[in-house]
Amino acid sequence: MASMSCVARRACLPVLLGWSLLPLALPATAVSPPARPRIAFVSHAPDSDTWWTTIRNAIQQASEDFGVDVDYLNPHDGSIQEMGRILNGLSTQRYAGVITTLADARGLAPALHQVVGIGHMPLITVNSGTGEQSKQAGAMLHIGQPEFQAGLEAGQRAAKEGVRSFVCLNHYASSAASHERCQGFAQGLGLPVSATAELELSGNAAEMQQRIVQYQVANPQVQAWLALGPTSAHPAIAVIRAMKSGANAPRRPYFVSFDVSQEIVGGIKDGVVAFAIDQQPYAQGYLSVALMGEYLRQGAPASGLGLVKYTVYAQPRLHARMSKYGIELKPSNGRDINSGPGFVTRANVEKVERFSGQYR
Repeated sequence: MASMSCVARRACLPVLLGWSLLPLALPATAVSPPARPRIAFVSHAPDSDTWWTTIRNAIQQASEDFGVDVDYLNPHDGSIQEMGRILNGLSTQRYAGVITTLADARGLAPALHQVVGIGHMPLITVNSGTGEQSKQAGAMLHIGQPEFQAGLEAGQRAAKEGVRSFVCLNHYASSAASHERCQGFAQGLGLPVSATAELELSGNAAEMQQRIVQYQVANPQVQAWLALGPTSAHPAIAVIRAMKSGANAPRRPYFVSFDVSQEIVGGIKDGVVAFAIDQQPYAQGYLSVALMGEYLRQGAPASGLGLVKYTVYAQPRLHARMSKYGIELKPSNGRDINSGPGFVTRANVEKVERFSGQYR
């Protein structure tokens, strides 16, 4: 590109766009810049679920990079009913677009109709749910990890290590996605989906730890434990670490967890955790805000998201963020974008340890 001879780049811009500089024709008062679009990001996560810190950090950075304001909204107790009330209460006067999880697509359907069908607000779904459910909800696209496929691939890895039985440690059983993870793992082991065993967990870490101990004592033959995230993984790791060693001690379970945290990374490093399934939540939060922001900047183009995706993926600041945190930026899968699964093992754990719990 030829260099500019203008004193100030700002002064050259009108000429480059084919405008003339006619100071006498300008109004006496300056025109205020357009307000930054405001986006609502609604999740199903309760306040106690610290895994969402990574997504919230991604939302903040994407809002800075793409010139939008984002309100993170969630039911404090993780209630789907409360999440529906939050969606129902979104105002078109306040929000130009909505990003939401699909923790219960059927239960949230009336609220999503309020957003899309009545409010006519553009919608992107993220994290939980499927691409088909996203399409049925009226969303433009879905960004997330196909949960059954992620469980399937994890189960296949465990099967290669000789695992033939497992229990799923489920701390959010109200979400359909949780059961998809468990069922996929079962199929990956070569078990019928109907044989999936789940231990539902709730309460604080000490209570969950006690329930896990009780299960282990009653079912010592179960070879593997699959935790669905840090909330259930952390008490399980504590139980495994407390197990006594020796000839008469119970065999340590083959332990696998979804998602990444500092405790899970530590468990991978010292052999307590075989591997973690990483859905790259930073990519979910960042890309959803970036795409919605660019869609609004382009004036909600009738042509859809083709040019929007191209523009976002061409931004150097996006690639700088992903490179810094060691995140694999996957291409758009037709309508949707898959953020995972990826696998964290001893071979690559050092790459994610530095940003664990913040950006990984």
